[in-house]
Amino acid sequence: QVQLVESGGGLVQPGGSLRLSCAASGMLFSIYSMGWYRQAPGSQRELVATLSSDGTTNYVDSVKGRFSVSRDNAKNTVYLQMNSLKPEDTAVYYCNTRIWGSYYWGQGTQVTVSA
Repeated sequence: QVQLVESGGGLVQPGGSLRLSCAASGMLFSIYSMGWYRQAPGSQRELVATLSSDGTTNYVDSVKGRFSVSRDNAKNTVYLQMNSLKPEDTAVYYCNTRIWGSYYWGQGTQVTVSA
């Protein structure tokens, strides 16, 4: 059974940094692409960043140059380093993967950027 567990969220001031982690189990982690999504109150869930098994990354324009996605296959963990955080980055952040046409989600971790 695939499980994804996010951690690392919290309250941070504008301009600050956070690193989110997503620990995966029940899957051959190294061969699958991983994604980070976020959902703000009253908004649709949006894709923030993806990281393929070969290391290719993609980012939504609003986070380019500020966020960085990485993975540690030995730890079955994907990370989202978030720098220069803005109030508009406030959201619940989810990690995601797709295996044989099925999508898997973690429970999410809250990130709040506020003075």
